[in-house]
Amino acid sequence: MEQLAPGILLIADPFLKDPNFARTVILLCEHQEEGSFGFVVNRPFDHKLDELIPAVVTPNIPVFFGGPVQLDTVHFIHQLPDLIEGGFEVFPGLYWGGDFATVVELINRGELDMQKIKFFIGYSGWASGQLEGELNEKSWILSRITPPLLFNGNEEEIWKQSLQKLGNNFALMANFPIDPSLN
Repeated sequence: MEQLAPGILLIADPFLKDPNFARTVILLCEHQEEGSFGFVVNRPFDHKLDELIPAVVTPNIPVFFGGPVQLDTVHFIHQLPDLIEGGFEVFPGLYWGGDFATVVELINRGELDMQKIKFFIGYSGWASGQLEGELNEKSWILSRITPPLLFNGNEEEIWKQSLQKLGNNFALMANFPIDPSLN
């Protein structure tokens, strides 16, 4: 079984009822004794980046609901360390954050590969021991990250594809109904 660490995916159990996390996949960006944080990678937000950041002049860049914490902050992950300095390497070739002013400038000049960057409003966070408790309750299934899955543009399928990647027993879970009592 995978261990909690930066770069691990937390895949919501099919029966997780918390509306913030039902059928979500979270990229864990940091895990320390003091706590953990990451971003929901498969839940589109209602607004585009140019609606949230007035300096962005390019319209229709998607933003995702990173989680219920600090919904007044914008974060990003990317695969562009040569263009965006200051990022934290979460997984080989995958970075969290960096110089946001450079990102805005590159977007406005049309010089950023939008298939290699993803924006989030807010984040998901856990206090010390909280995430381990949720794992003990079987709220999450852990998986190794596959960066192409994060940036494939088909967010509605990320949860199912993440489970299917784990093999037969988990692939069956991908087709479980949200409420089995309605089956």
